[in-house]
Parts: sequence; structure tokens; C-alpha cells
Amino acid sequence: MRRCRAPIVAPLTAALAVAVLCLPGIAQAGKTEASKEALEQLQSRIESLKKELDSTQEAHSEAADALKKSEQSISEANRKLFELAKQQKTNRNALQSLQHEKSSLSETIQHQQQLLGKQLYQQYLNGQHGYVQVVLTQHDPSAVARELQYFSYVARARADLINSLKKNLGRVAILNDQTSAALKEINDLKTEQENQRKQLESEKTERKSVLNKLASQIKAQRGEISKLRRDEKRLSDLVERLARIIPAQPKPQKQRQEAGRKNDDIPTQAFSGSGFAALKGKLHLPVRGNIVNRFGAMREDSGISWKGLFIKASDGEEVKSIADGRVVFADWLRGFGNLMIIDHGNGFMSLYGNNQALLRKVGDTVTAGDSIAAVGNSGGNEEAGLYFELRHQSKPFDPLSWCVVK
Repeated sequence: MRRCRAPIVAPLTAALAVAVLCLPGIAQAGKTEASKEALEQLQSRIESLKKELDSTQEAHSEAADALKKSEQSISEANRKLFELAKQQKTNRNALQSLQHEKSSLSETIQHQQQLLGKQLYQQYLNGQHGYVQVVLTQHDPSAVARELQYFSYVARARADLINSLKKNLGRVAILNDQTSAALKEINDLKTEQENQRKQLESEKTERKSVLNKLASQIKAQRGEISKLRRDEKRLSDLVERLARIIPAQPKPQKQRQEAGRKNDDIPTQAFSGSGFAALKGKLHLPVRGNIVNRFGAMREDSGISWKGLFIKASDGEEVKSIADGRVVFADWLRGFGNLMIIDHGNGFMSLYGNNQALLRKVGDTVTAGDSIAAVGNSGGNEEAGLYFELRHQSKPFDPLSWCVVK
């Protein structure tokens, strides 16, 4: 009976071991799939919210609404150029790596060829001695054994050298194909970039034409108190509704020291509420420029107080994410033009408005210092700059009390 059971236990034990080893992989695959599904659901809910907001807005009678299509197109063209530039940089790095490996292999092959040439030359000088000749000409069995052992070493070393040389030559051929493919992809990206730039210029020309036609109307409406109040309410409603549909974020991880770091150098941290709260007084403004309007100050044109900062900056200047987070809104909104909202967890959000271009999409995860937008004057704004807000539990608070201002 024992003989019958032993063969059964071993396969069962092996199968159990394999199952246990596979569990982490299965669990990880399940987490990845669940994360992907959650992101798709979030994107779907946000898209539905955007459509609902658009349908419930007034009859798009404001002059700035005429700019919406062209400003969205300019933003999209810029985002594609941004993505193409990143891809081109990746391809160039890959090409450089391929060329470095190829150069190193070429040196190795040259050295191997020299060694093989020397071996063959020595064999030519010493004559073509074979195993049979050694056995027939030597009378001392020990000498015969030594000679045969020497021949076997030489033959093995030569065979190994030839095999290694063949492998390296084969690898060079593969690298040549990969290099050609990388060069072709880089050239294709260049062509695509040129087409995208032409598209961008076309969209800018269209926007300029619309802006010229409606300049006086836009200027007149810019200072209307009722319009400004509607814009503020629309933004607040958007933030509140986003807060309701955004799922809870992961628990905070241990933070690193950030003191004395520049905006680009702020280290990454898990985008949890406590993680963001720990950055109070250490954040850097999202763009370099002059702060011309501050939180709580009265707007000259209407008397309504500012809920954020307006940072005057050069058109096209890169806008950086102030901290780690996830993009939950990236679209055109009346009064704020091309607007991006980043969720930092536990009710903290940062808002970036009036951009020329939004370089990230809803669902993208960003880290502190990442480029997320380009400065502009979309939404009927008079001058180029960034409108920047910080909110907690949907309520705006003074960004300067959280930022390092130099």
C-alpha cells in the first residue's frame, strides 16, 4: 500500500508547490486588471460629467465660446507634439544604446578574428599534425597522451572561439536590423511632427481670426459680474462633482526630505492626502512668472475676489505639476479655457487654467515637477499667464501659504 501512495503524494506536492508559486503572479495580474477597469470607469464617469456640464451651460452665447473649438484643437495638437517629442527622445536613446553595443561588439569581433588568425598561422607553421600522425610517430605512450591532450585543448579553444565569433556576427546582424528600424521610426516621427506643426499653425491662424472678429465683445463681457459669478460657480460645481466620483487613494507612504529643492527636483511621493499635507510650505509654483493677482484680492474689473493666483508668464512656458497626483479633468471650460485639474488625494486638488495646451490626459498619473501644460490665454483671457488654484474638500485656499516664493 505504501508503494502505491508514494507516487501520488509527490505529484500532488509538486502541483501544490507550482500553484503556490503561481499565486503572486495571478494576484498581480488580477490587481493590474482591476486597476485598469477602475481607471476606465473613472474616465467614463468624468466624460459623462463633461457632457452633462456642456449640455447644461447657457446657450453658448458668450463670445469666448466661439474660441472653444480652435483652442481645444490647439491644445490637442500641442499634446501630440509633446508625445512625439518624448517618443523621439526614447528612440534616440535606444539608437544610441544600439550603436554603443554594436561598437563594443565590433571591437570584440576584431580581437577574436586576430586570435583565430594567429592560431591558424601557428598551425600552418607547425604543419598539419593529426591524431593518427602523433600516434604513429611517437613511441612513448606518455608523450602520445600529452600530445593528444594538447591537440584536444587547441581544438576545443578554436571551436569555442569560432562559435563565439559566429554568435557575435549574428548579434551584429540583428543590431544592424534594429538600428535601421530605429532610424526609420525616428524619420517617421520627424515627418509626423512636421505635419502636426502645420496643423498647429493652421489652428492658431483660425483662433486668431475668430479672436479678431469677437475682440470687442469678449472685452466687454470679460468684466461682467454676472458672467464672472457664473464662471466661478461652474468651476466650483465641477470640482465638487469630481470629488464625489473620484475613488479613494492609496494609503500614504514614507516621505522623503524635500527642503531646499527646486520645483523640478521635488522628489516623488505617494499622492495621498497626508502626503500632500506634509508639503505645506514646501511646494513650488507651477510656472515662473509675476504674480499679478493674489488669492482674496478684489478683481479690478468687477470687485469679485480672486479664488486663486494669476501668474503672468510667457506664452508657451511649461507648467509643472506641484506634486504627485492623477489628472481628473483636462478639457476646455468656460471662463478658464483649457483647464487641468489634478487630484492629490484626501480632498486636495490643484487647478491650472487658461492654458494654451494640456499635455496630459484624464487618468494620467503625474509626479512633482512633470510638465503638464503650456501657458496661454485661452478662454478669452486678455494676457498670457496661468490661473492657479489649490482646493481642499472643494474649497479654495491661498496657494501662497503653501508655496515657496522666491
